Amino acid sequence: MLTPETVNKVISELFPGSEMPCVELGARHAVVCKPLVGTPLRPGGFVSGPIQFGTADAAFWYAIFGALDRIEPMALTSELSIRFLRPAQGELLWARAELHSVGRRNVVGTIRLWIDDLEDRPVSVAQGTYVLPPPQSDSQQREAEIPGSAC
Repeated sequence: MLTPETVNKVISELFPGSEMPCVELGARHAVVCKPLVGTPLRPGGFVSGPIQFGTADAAFWYAIFGALDRIEPMALTSELSIRFLRPAQGELLWARAELHSVGRRNVVGTIRLWIDDLEDRPVSVAQGTYVLPPPQSDSQQREAEIPGSAC
C-alpha cells in the first residue's frame, strides 16, 4: 500500500523544494499540511488565494495516488474551483481531499482547507475533476520501457 512517505519522496524528486507534504493517505482521501513560515503572505498575514488553491490541488492529486495505489504523475487537473469562506491567518494550512467518484478516466472530489487546529472552521472549499491517462497497451508499455524505441 502506498504511504505518505513514498509520495513525499517521489514528489521531492519531481519537484525539489515542494513544501506541501502528504501527512495522511487512504484509498479515498489525502491530507496535506503546508507550513506557512517563510511563505509570502498578503498584507495583514493573510494566506493568498493562489497558495490555498495550490494546496487544494496537491491534496487532490495525492488522494488520486491513494485511490490508484500508485503514483500517477500524468493525472491532470481537468477542472478545479474554490470558494473562499473566511480569511486565512495562521502557521499551518491544512487540506483534506475526499474522492467521490473514481472512474476509468475521471476522478471527482472535494477539498476542505483550514488553518492550524481549526478543522471545524474551513477557510475555503474546492471541488474538481482530474483526468487519468489512458491505459497503455502491452506494446506501448514495452516501447516506453525500451530506450530509443520511439520515433
